[in-house]
Amino acid sequence: MLEQLHQQGYQRRKARQQMQSREAMSPQDSKAAGAEAMEGHKAQSHNRGHMEPTAPLLPPPSPPPTGLPEYPRPRLIFHTQLAHGSPTGRIHGFTNVKELYAKIADVFNISHSEILFCTLNSHKVDMQKLLGGQIGLEDFIFAHVRGETKEVEVTKTEDALGLTITDNGAGYAFIKRIKEGSTIDRLKTVCVGDHIEAINDQSIVGCRHYEVAKMLKEQPRGIPFTLRLVGPKRAFDMIGMRTKVPKSNEGKIVKGRETLRLRSKGSATVQEVQNEFEERATMKVDDLLESYMGIRDLELATTIVEAGKDKKNPDDFAEALDSVLGDFAFPDVFLFDVWGAIGDVKNGRI
Repeated sequence: MLEQLHQQGYQRRKARQQMQSREAMSPQDSKAAGAEAMEGHKAQSHNRGHMEPTAPLLPPPSPPPTGLPEYPRPRLIFHTQLAHGSPTGRIHGFTNVKELYAKIADVFNISHSEILFCTLNSHKVDMQKLLGGQIGLEDFIFAHVRGETKEVEVTKTEDALGLTITDNGAGYAFIKRIKEGSTIDRLKTVCVGDHIEAINDQSIVGCRHYEVAKMLKEQPRGIPFTLRLVGPKRAFDMIGMRTKVPKSNEGKIVKGRETLRLRSKGSATVQEVQNEFEERATMKVDDLLESYMGIRDLELATTIVEAGKDKKNPDDFAEALDSVLGDFAFPDVFLFDVWGAIGDVKNGRI
């Protein structure tokens, strides 16, 4: 009993000392002491198995972006007219030739199927200015629309008719070149720029140029067949003209340092104009396309050069070409000649 009284007295004396100490503390010291007491209380509570509520953990901050920020390219706007005469329109937002024709058709309130082909910076039926897969950023686009329809009877007197076929990338094949003195050259109603709509009343709309060239090559000698042709509509100052196309130096269609490259698969891209090697190799491959297949196609020739310029051997070249142009089924002799031509240009031999 005496021991309990001594213990109680000790606790009362200790409590009075603590109160006196608090009264002598500054406000800052008092807050610190209170904080320490609170921490002690939390520790005791933790020791008793009671957890204080805590805020949820925040996710770690995202790492800063690497590389340069991407900015949208400025919208490319091109000016256009109908080749036989019209006001000037403005088009943009196309990624391939079919979309380009649709944009032009919308501007002039016509059907896109009326457009046969387009030329750049000239309203004339000039195959040197033909729009292919590239448009210079400053180029002016002229659309040539359907004009007169005509039927011509042709009889082959030799294996080759003497014409070169190309297409507009949207389903229309047309005549790009007529060889002087050939079977077709003697038919004065047939002109460069004429769309071949049917052979013997069989429509070939939608066929590629190489398919049309193959059909014409397979026509037997000495048996007449009929071509249904659609010429481009002409302005008054062009009526009666028969367009002659030089044999070489055709198809340089870009200006400035950049062009808009239209692709049959994927989006259009802005890229640098071809360097001297690429330009010379493309022209040589285009010549080989005409020699072997009876077609001219600068976009196709460009794609072939791009597939072959960095390859080390003809097998790698053939494999690369097959991956991007497998539908053409090029003969082996053509591939070897193309490989040789690219190598000759690269090494300065031609």
